[in-house]
Amino acid sequence: MAKFKFHTLAAIAVLIVSAIWVGTGQFSSVGSAIGKTESATETNAPTAKSTAVAPAAAAPLRTVAVIKPTFIDHDRTIRISGITQADKRVTLATRAAGIIGVLAMHQGDQVRQDGVLLRLDAEEKQAMLKTAKAVLEQRQTESDSTELLVKRGSAPKQQADTALSALMTARSQLEQAQAELNRLELKAPFSGTIDRVDVEQGSYVQAGAPVALLLQLDPIVARGEVSERDLAHLAVGISAEIHLISGETVAGTVRHISREASALTRTFPVEVAIPNPKGSIPAGMTAELTLKAETLQAVELPRSVVTLSAEGELGIRILKPDDTVAFIPVNVIDDTPTGLVLGGVPADARIIVAGQDLVATGDKVKAVEIDAATIGKLATQTTGSVQ
Repeated sequence: MAKFKFHTLAAIAVLIVSAIWVGTGQFSSVGSAIGKTESATETNAPTAKSTAVAPAAAAPLRTVAVIKPTFIDHDRTIRISGITQADKRVTLATRAAGIIGVLAMHQGDQVRQDGVLLRLDAEEKQAMLKTAKAVLEQRQTESDSTELLVKRGSAPKQQADTALSALMTARSQLEQAQAELNRLELKAPFSGTIDRVDVEQGSYVQAGAPVALLLQLDPIVARGEVSERDLAHLAVGISAEIHLISGETVAGTVRHISREASALTRTFPVEVAIPNPKGSIPAGMTAELTLKAETLQAVELPRSVVTLSAEGELGIRILKPDDTVAFIPVNVIDDTPTGLVLGGVPADARIIVAGQDLVATGDKVKAVEIDAATIGKLATQTTGSVQ
């Protein structure tokens, strides 16, 4: 019995000690705690510093290529689409009714101002004219005789006044007969080209009926419309180049700029006069008008240099004196085969021409200046950082 009690008590004691040991949580530090204690005893202050985490190394500055701007005098150009038109265009019509007796025009004929193009049969009108001339001669004789009698005192002055009135009436009738005869003739109001004939000789026409189309093609006029923004840069008399759809390029001069905008498009019609002595440029041909406006100071750069700001504004990136990046807006004056012509670039700017899309405003960068030969190559390369 005593032996049973001893074993029972021993088991209970072991159980209690195990429970206390587990409850303290020190079982996980067995071995490691001793190692740490010994390690701490053996290390000194310098060793403790070596176990601290070292700070991260600073990132290297990005390298970009820059140039100083070279300003040029550039003629601002405004390009618009247009169409050629005749300088003058008129539909010819008869002033009287009748049968066409003489048709002196054909399609394509070159005619001179006041040249007779058409004449209606005039037998009746010519007879009326002869009668009016005869009556006028008679009234002239009567007036002269009466005036002579009055001077001699053989006739009263009232009789001379009556004869003079009859003479004036006869003259008026002659002028009216001559006018009626003239109305039978159709003359060219200006020199030009007969583009269309709508009648045949011997046909009957009504008064006011259209019979032909007359065009004046020298000068020929190229007509287009400019926007509200471009209007201020134009003036009458500036030169222009006209690129015809046929491939021909001709020179002209701005002769008219409308002062009233189109109600639908808010654009202003512009006319360019082009010498066309041989009439080789027809009316109605599609054309591109290049108007040469005022001369501006500008910088020509590859298209890849121009970028957008965070707000979507078009511009370029430059370096400040402390080599930090800044963005400035620019105006695209012209688009040439070799690049963009830009206005609004400061004279002392250092323009980033490579790497500008890999940096942001305020970034600190390393700048490498390049020459004109290198900038020319950038026109055909993708923008990137300089290695």
